[in-house]
Amino acid sequence: MLGGLLIIIVYTLALTFIFIYCMVQFHLALQYVKWHRRFDRNPQVAPKLPVELPMVTVQLPLYNELYVTERLLESIAGLDWPKDRLEIQVLDDSTDESLEVAATKVRELKEQGYLIEHICRTDRTGYKAGALQYGLAFAKGDYIAIFDADFTPLPDFLRKTIPWFKDPKIGVVQTRWEHLNRDYSLLTRMQAFALDMHFSVEQLGRYAAGYFINFNGTAGVWRKTCIEDAGGWKADTLTEDMDLSYRAQLRGWEFCYLEGVISPAELPTEMSAVKSQQYRWNKGGAETARKLLGRVLRADLPWSIKFHAVSHLFNNTNYLWVFLTAVLSIPLLWVKHEVVVFDYFKYASIFLFGSLAIAYAYYVSAVYRHEDQPKAWRGYLTRLPLFLAVAMGLSLHNSLAVFRGWIGQRSAFIRTPKFAIVAGADNWKNKKYTSGRIGWVTWLEGLMGFYFLGGAVIGVYFNDYGLMPFHLMSAFGFLLIFYFSVRHAWIVPGSKPN
Repeated sequence: MLGGLLIIIVYTLALTFIFIYCMVQFHLALQYVKWHRRFDRNPQVAPKLPVELPMVTVQLPLYNELYVTERLLESIAGLDWPKDRLEIQVLDDSTDESLEVAATKVRELKEQGYLIEHICRTDRTGYKAGALQYGLAFAKGDYIAIFDADFTPLPDFLRKTIPWFKDPKIGVVQTRWEHLNRDYSLLTRMQAFALDMHFSVEQLGRYAAGYFINFNGTAGVWRKTCIEDAGGWKADTLTEDMDLSYRAQLRGWEFCYLEGVISPAELPTEMSAVKSQQYRWNKGGAETARKLLGRVLRADLPWSIKFHAVSHLFNNTNYLWVFLTAVLSIPLLWVKHEVVVFDYFKYASIFLFGSLAIAYAYYVSAVYRHEDQPKAWRGYLTRLPLFLAVAMGLSLHNSLAVFRGWIGQRSAFIRTPKFAIVAGADNWKNKKYTSGRIGWVTWLEGLMGFYFLGGAVIGVYFNDYGLMPFHLMSAFGFLLIFYFSVRHAWIVPGSKPN
């Protein structure tokens, strides 16, 4: 009886945190819709460029990016901005042949009259944050544009972002990511589905309501004095972008988000790359929350901004609650039929409203402003359940990342490899940077798949089918992640699982 009561208490607490997260997303979706209804009637007019264009420094942090370095540098050279007003810093910490690829391209662009420098540090101290801070020390620009190696900014990027700095309170202008290889595979489609939600409902929803938003690490422009005033780039979290964003906004700087300005980029195409990116984002998010939560709570801010800032910092922690409720849902079947003496599950059904709320948020992201509504609806109805299954399949991996972030366990910045994958004919399978390692978490993910299949069997035994769709979805998600993890490792030439 006591064990059953403990399961119910923990399960209810976890469900409550998930419910709060879902309702916050629902609120942001409403803010998103409200914003567009307002500006669809009266379009927002961008400020005009100043007559004398300012000096802009473009920082390109690189580390072993053999396949995309040239593509990146060519796209930066294509920016529509006067050469004498554009400084390019190639912040290259590479240790392989991509170092020479970058050096050759830099020499070529120098000969064409570009103000470009190939900056190589003697060590990777601070990883990406360290490289950005190192280059900032002698950057000539009043504004600092940053692009990761997988991005290909459009020529008019600076002409569409720099005008917004006319307001002296604006410290950052962030643009929306678009995906070069959105339809390359199931993995890229699911990543695009999730990122589209972030760059529509979350980013614009927060911006529209006047809440804190975050610089996304790339495809944005900083005012140099904002970076310096906020204390510069720090490497004590894996999400240096979110860390600096919050420190800047706590100092009173405002951020501008431009949903209508896109910055194309390449999505990871193999599972180890997806997992390394997810690990960095989730662990770094927890580290940033651990570092800045107290400062946010003590800040002199309106309660609504403070509430949404705290919710934002805890977004990644939601994976812990999702994984916990999933694991407890199977012993809960036993509790329900053998222990419970009151109709707990009748009242617990209120949490279903959270599912409807998050479904609405993804609907807004996927369908609301799509030109072809029937096509968007079909895509939404097929991708939402598949995305939820994939998210569940990654919940163990991401929960471990969040947990390690909260307890302060240090780890290196592991960059996500890019392979110049755009079209369906492109292939990453015989290229460098792929991993043939199968870690213990992957094997545990496979076991979790069978654990949830067992939950479905237990449901049949008790003649209780209420949780069966959830258990089957979870089993499918974990086994799918396990399948891709093993398959992508074993097809690497010469690799052996361990």
